[in-house]
Amino acid sequence: MTTETAAAAAWATVYGYPRQGPDRELKKAIEGYWKGRVSADTLKAVAAGLRRTSWQELAAAGIHEVPTGDFSYYDHVLDTTVMVGAIPARHRAAVETDALDGYFAMARGTQDVAPLEMTKWFDTNYHYLVPELGPDTVFTADPAKQVAELKEALALGLTARPVLVGPVTYLLLAKPAPDVPADFDPLTLLDRLLPVYAEVLADLRAAGAEWVQLDEPALVQDRTPAELNAATRAYRDLGALTERPKLLVASYFDRLGDALPVLAKAPVDGLALDFTESAAANLDALAAVGGLPGKRLIAGVVNGRNIWVNDMARSLATLGTLLGLADRVDVAASCSLLHVPLDSRREGDIEPQILRWLAFAKQKTAEIAALAKGLAQGTDTIAAELATNRADLASRANSPITRDPAVRARAAAVTDADTRRSQSYADRAAAQRAHLGLPLLPTTTIGSFPQTGDLRTARADLRAGRIDTAGYEERIKAEIGEAISFQEEAGLDVLVHGEAERNDMVQYFAEQLTGYLATQHGWVQSYGTRYVRPPILAGDISRPEPMTVPWTTYAQSLTSHPVKGMLTGPVTMLAWSFVRDDQPLGDTARQVALALRDEVNDLETGGTSIIQVDEPALRETLPLRAADRPAYLVWATEAFRLSTSGVRPVTQIHTHMCYAEFGDIVQAIDDLDADVISLEAARSHMQVARELAAHGYPREAGPGVYDIHSPRIPSAEEAAELLRTGLKAIPAERLWVNPDCGLKTRGWSETRSSLENLVTAARTVREELSSS
Repeated sequence: MTTETAAAAAWATVYGYPRQGPDRELKKAIEGYWKGRVSADTLKAVAAGLRRTSWQELAAAGIHEVPTGDFSYYDHVLDTTVMVGAIPARHRAAVETDALDGYFAMARGTQDVAPLEMTKWFDTNYHYLVPELGPDTVFTADPAKQVAELKEALALGLTARPVLVGPVTYLLLAKPAPDVPADFDPLTLLDRLLPVYAEVLADLRAAGAEWVQLDEPALVQDRTPAELNAATRAYRDLGALTERPKLLVASYFDRLGDALPVLAKAPVDGLALDFTESAAANLDALAAVGGLPGKRLIAGVVNGRNIWVNDMARSLATLGTLLGLADRVDVAASCSLLHVPLDSRREGDIEPQILRWLAFAKQKTAEIAALAKGLAQGTDTIAAELATNRADLASRANSPITRDPAVRARAAAVTDADTRRSQSYADRAAAQRAHLGLPLLPTTTIGSFPQTGDLRTARADLRAGRIDTAGYEERIKAEIGEAISFQEEAGLDVLVHGEAERNDMVQYFAEQLTGYLATQHGWVQSYGTRYVRPPILAGDISRPEPMTVPWTTYAQSLTSHPVKGMLTGPVTMLAWSFVRDDQPLGDTARQVALALRDEVNDLETGGTSIIQVDEPALRETLPLRAADRPAYLVWATEAFRLSTSGVRPVTQIHTHMCYAEFGDIVQAIDDLDADVISLEAARSHMQVARELAAHGYPREAGPGVYDIHSPRIPSAEEAAELLRTGLKAIPAERLWVNPDCGLKTRGWSETRSSLENLVTAARTVREELSSS
């Protein structure tokens, strides 16, 4: 195909789209179903309506080929587990009795059955349910969902492309089942899995699919020769099928590296690659392998993970270069638009000048469609769009909002001494134990308590002017009083104020820092029905006044127990925001760290002896390629220490991390120099405790004994058994007892019972230690 015909064939497409609906209709329907207020038929009707609306809006925006199969009630990896029949043995009866209830049981667990483990989807804040596999796993095809959704789109007269998690990525994301040796490699099941994929592909072809997309983002990570060989075999076998649709293998989030020649040579019909700044190396690598003659290339030139308008001139230049490297070049976002909010036009509180800089999912589809049109028909056909785009980019680059000379001068003046505590951990620990007087196996929580409907109503009433600030603050004080009273009654040793005043652990701080923007409708899925509104880092960061000090000191006035000050760390403030793309992340992290340092110091001055600076995103922000990690870890750990190193030795610094693979960053956890770290451990059966022990981690740690992402209430004996497991790795004098994560999303009834059981477990194990 010539360059001219390749350009003429250019289509606009996307790999996935936000699932929730403009007003989180899916979340409301699912949670209504869980509570028995919404029937299964009503839930399915809501879901079908959301799919239909999304597809029609995409088509109306100029998207030529819409994705199907990307929609999910909870998680697309869990959907893949269902599609290949890899249901854990403990959930099979529930799935056979009622497929929908069994699906949610795998995601959330029940009182009697634990859910699947949950962790981060690569380096995003989206969480997936980890497949559990073993040598006895039997795969069986169940493509009903994928086929049905394809037929829905085709019935609307649309061109549709089913999107599936690819077989290699699925196995690389999996873990050995709980009853399987830890050294079992799920990738050894590839030859058993491929016939199931072949059956699914045949069924989709029979249902009308011309193309099917197989997502293989795991191939952008460092892969061993054996893993690359598995990818070669997978696509050799799938490509050789006679009854199949055309196959498009998609990668995103980074450069493909050694996997690019593997996929370029594979007998598949197309590749989808990321060509945004973080994966720019794909362009040179594609040229180095001779391009994709005879294949379709989908070029991800619009950033699917961030919300800034695209530089359309730069994207067109990239697309023009790519025209000579493939038979056909189509235009897309770099990844699924699942990771951005739906529509920036609903943000009436953001200044119109700044709103011009933002592109959410709907705006990105317009950019993609315009770029495809310009590629196919010439830039004259999109002259107006290009002129508007140039003006928007210039407006942002020249805005005084983005630069504060005082902030930049302070950041430039930071020295190494500012990032180090004045005494070693061993000396600090002795002083802290004497000062705090805590028992062996001290009990605490991670920070937040349930956010009730009354609390959310009070917050909405304040925004709407139905109550004044004084009335709202009295409501928050009452919540804090109840939280302190409950913790004292339950017997917890280190208390928290419960964070009743906080809408979100990042947004709350962002709303009080200069340089941040908050949205009203910018919801993004974190997991299941948990949606967050990531704030937008638009300019230089500073803290005008204390953010948490009044609430923490008020809580401390109500009790003689120590009350932790609770802050969100600088890396998490970046990871769970939409960050600037006009300066290095390390520069932004240093600005945020200095603002938090002021808050930490003010908490200490106000009498707070324990301050927790949460960094749950430290692992998720770890670059996918090992070569890129050292530089990241230098600025990430420095930012944490800059936040926390200004306090006296007697002040105990805590941090918290959850739902990630911690083995890769144990040295970085050590480098944080926090006195105590609490981590998720309940679903992973104390794996992190063993990882800390193997590293020789010298500080105190609280591996969680209560999985807060499940509605089930752990018994005291269950928590005690996890503690005993933890004690095999961490000495009793350095072991804390706590839940996996904050309790904001749980109900008060289950929270009370679970924490009471947690305290009972700690007392039981203390007595065992004393008697032995």
